[in-house]
Amino acid sequence: MVLFIIFIVIAIIIPLPSWLLDFMIMLNIALSLIILIMTMFIKEALEFSVFPTVLLITTVLRLSLNVSTTRGILSSGYAGEVIRAFGNFVMGGDAIVGFLIFIIIVLVNFIVITKGSERVSEVAARFTLDAMPGKQMAIDADLNSGLINEEQAKKRRSNIQREADFYGSMDGATKFVKGDAIMSIITTLVNLIGGVIIGMVRGGGDFGTIMNTYSLATVGDGLCSQIPALLISVATGMIVTRAASEDSLINDIKSQFTAQPFVMLIAGIVVMVMMVIPGFPTVVLFFLGVILIVGAVLLNRNKKKMAELELAARAKAEQQELEKIPADNDYYRDIDNVFKILNVEPIEMEFGYSLLRLVDEKSGGNFIERVVIFRKQFAMDMGMVIPSVRMTDNPEINPNLYIIKIRGEEVARGEILVDHYLALDSGEVTADVEGIETVEPAFGLPAKWISEDKKIMADVAGYTLIDPVSVMITHWSEIMKRYAHELLSRQDVNTMVENVKKTNPIVVDDLIPKVISVGYLQKVLANLLKEGIPIRDMETILETIGDHTNALKDVDIITEYVRQSLKRTITHRFAEANSLRVITLDTQIEDMIVSSVKKNDQGSYLAMAPDMIQHIVSVTNNEIDKIKDVIPTVIILTSPVVRIYFKKLTDQFIPNLTILSYSEIDSTAQIQAIGNISLNARSMTG
Repeated sequence: MVLFIIFIVIAIIIPLPSWLLDFMIMLNIALSLIILIMTMFIKEALEFSVFPTVLLITTVLRLSLNVSTTRGILSSGYAGEVIRAFGNFVMGGDAIVGFLIFIIIVLVNFIVITKGSERVSEVAARFTLDAMPGKQMAIDADLNSGLINEEQAKKRRSNIQREADFYGSMDGATKFVKGDAIMSIITTLVNLIGGVIIGMVRGGGDFGTIMNTYSLATVGDGLCSQIPALLISVATGMIVTRAASEDSLINDIKSQFTAQPFVMLIAGIVVMVMMVIPGFPTVVLFFLGVILIVGAVLLNRNKKKMAELELAARAKAEQQELEKIPADNDYYRDIDNVFKILNVEPIEMEFGYSLLRLVDEKSGGNFIERVVIFRKQFAMDMGMVIPSVRMTDNPEINPNLYIIKIRGEEVARGEILVDHYLALDSGEVTADVEGIETVEPAFGLPAKWISEDKKIMADVAGYTLIDPVSVMITHWSEIMKRYAHELLSRQDVNTMVENVKKTNPIVVDDLIPKVISVGYLQKVLANLLKEGIPIRDMETILETIGDHTNALKDVDIITEYVRQSLKRTITHRFAEANSLRVITLDTQIEDMIVSSVKKNDQGSYLAMAPDMIQHIVSVTNNEIDKIKDVIPTVIILTSPVVRIYFKKLTDQFIPNLTILSYSEIDSTAQIQAIGNISLNARSMTG
């Protein structure tokens, strides 16, 4: 190939003998024919990704041969037998007719095929580049949902990049074809005009003889270059117009043209009717119409036969499936095969059939894309990667229902009306809008499902409108936050540790597994996640555990030390403008809690009378009710030694309550006490 390219370039300068010139011209035509036929058999453009480079090589080859033939024509009026044969065949003894036919071929190639291919290549390159981000996101969504593995994702990303590069290269390569067509016209004019002038100067005979000699050579040379140029241009057009094809050109034409026999029947009837037009060739029309009608009848018969065969094959397959049932029992006699069906997915979602178009990306759904975005944001905020979600359709549930499962068990469900909007009262609603009363699934707020035609009316009335996908993703994300501590596996923790080891190997080597196990660290991290504390700062967490090895027996106490080390993170998470509005806990209650703490070998626990626990919970609820409409997140502030026990005391009765200690708040934050939980004398005696 290297020698061939060098030879092409040298041939522009060095005169070639006529026999070698004949060989190169026929080789050029053969190569162009091979390229054209190859474009008919490929299924997608990337199967012939070297085409832009081949296009350049063939263009340079034609230009090189043009220079060599022009040298022969101008010097002696002869450039080989191939050119003479082409000239005699096309001209047929008439120089003017032959020359005009040649001009038509050149213009067809230049104006129609080359111009069209250039435009299609340009548009294909532009749209391919514009579609790249969407295709990349679709691959990420398929990867995160488990539809493809990492290797398949890499291959698909590579194909997308190669496709963009290919169409970009084709956009530039078509300029070579365009330039080649222009150069052919210029060469033709040079050969004809220059040849006639040289012949007249040298006295090569009368004007008619000179004109006949040089027009013959010019037309022959032009055809020898234009025929392969035309083949290459057609191949270029075919390869850039196959964006929507799924098979080779031959198979696509066969399947798509024969898919509708009725169309061919109508065409045959119309052709037969045209026989009544005076002057039309009735024999030709009759013959053509009969061919179309007979072809339509045969295709329709074949189509029915194929449908019967397909139906029979499907019935046979179903019968074979039924016959396989005993074989399945034999398969599960091996106990190892039984274990394979015990795998439980960390997160599952089941959808009724009405919600499938919200999830299916092919139908325009973007739920998977929103899941990917949330997973990324949650990882940045909390330091934990949410596992992949297995999404399936469930025909047995309500069509508008979706179910969220954790470790195979249902934890939440919601109902969505696809063609409606969820309307929430923003507190500034000026008019009531008719809708279907419901409850917002994520936070349990009263809401309405508003139809599309009432959307503008509800918006003007002051309602907050949420689309169905946003309702679903909000509910799902809140469930993920609530159960994040359960989803954190030891494998996830081990991956986090390995990441820390890349930047700070000493803190990991000193602690794991010499002092604590990965399982112990998992418990600490789960405790943090359970109360919404980010675990991104793994180095600080590990160093804090290493500094308090004397308290390792009690995971809760170690967690409290870690929380105190993460006080800037906690303050930033719960403070607004570096200010915390809190409810304080009375010292009397704190003293009662401290005196009720009991310790054993496994750790410490709270041993308090049930009536006292009930009373503390009651006064806590009363204080929360006073301020819950004023601040969005209720925070109770306690002393460090009391926080964990007060949290356990209230968790059963008031879940998701934020309880912080003084040691967990950064010194730069401002604390504003807006309430106090205390036991009065009357309640104590009562």
